[in-house]
Amino acid sequence: MKLHLRIWRQAGPDAQGHMARYELDGVTPDMSFLDMLDTLNEQLIAEGCEPVAFDHDCREGICGACGVVINGEAHGPERTTTCQLHMRHFSDGDTIDVEPWRAAAFPVVKDLVVDRSAMDRVIGSGGYVSVPTGSAPEAHATPVPKPDADEAFTHAECIGCGACVAACPNGAAMLFTAAKVVHLAALPQGRVERESRVLDMVGTMDEESFGGCTVTGECATACPKGIPLTSIAAMNREYVRAVRKRR
Repeated sequence: MKLHLRIWRQAGPDAQGHMARYELDGVTPDMSFLDMLDTLNEQLIAEGCEPVAFDHDCREGICGACGVVINGEAHGPERTTTCQLHMRHFSDGDTIDVEPWRAAAFPVVKDLVVDRSAMDRVIGSGGYVSVPTGSAPEAHATPVPKPDADEAFTHAECIGCGACVAACPNGAAMLFTAAKVVHLAALPQGRVERESRVLDMVGTMDEESFGGCTVTGECATACPKGIPLTSIAAMNREYVRAVRKRR
């Protein structure tokens, strides 16, 4: 396939960005989207040009490091991570726009790389369980009912890629935060800090540059792991419960 690429280029956080045009030939349907960007970078290096900077790590849809907006959609036309999106979803001669996550909380570092440390700070404020150090406890020491285990596993699938923030017209992080809050609230080990966790995490989320949620649902549509929109309602209930108990 021959593709016409329009890619966001920005030398640094304070630099003026622009959409640069490239022509790339020899793209095969079995390439992943990141493989295609690798091929482009090889071409640019051979031409003596600066390669396109983009985030990646495992390339298996697990780590959440990759993530770009492809033709206006977070992670592209399929409900998957960018590294797992294959070029068979595009056709010969297509024009593809590639941009970084667009959100106030995700400032551009360079080209397609953004700073997502705001999400780390939300996690650091309460997305954990405080337990004594030492050997791992016996697996069956604390029985967990099947519905609670299913609820926890569903929300534990969140990989923190930031697609929900990028897809939201308000740049909200409600789905991401809700996944972490609901995951731990469903387990006996997480209920000790249940109230403080949701208050601290929501408070930190509000302190960062994330927008407000208006429940448009774009976050759940873009989530590659299928975190449901109902998670936001579940977190809101946890928040109201915590506020009432604290009062």
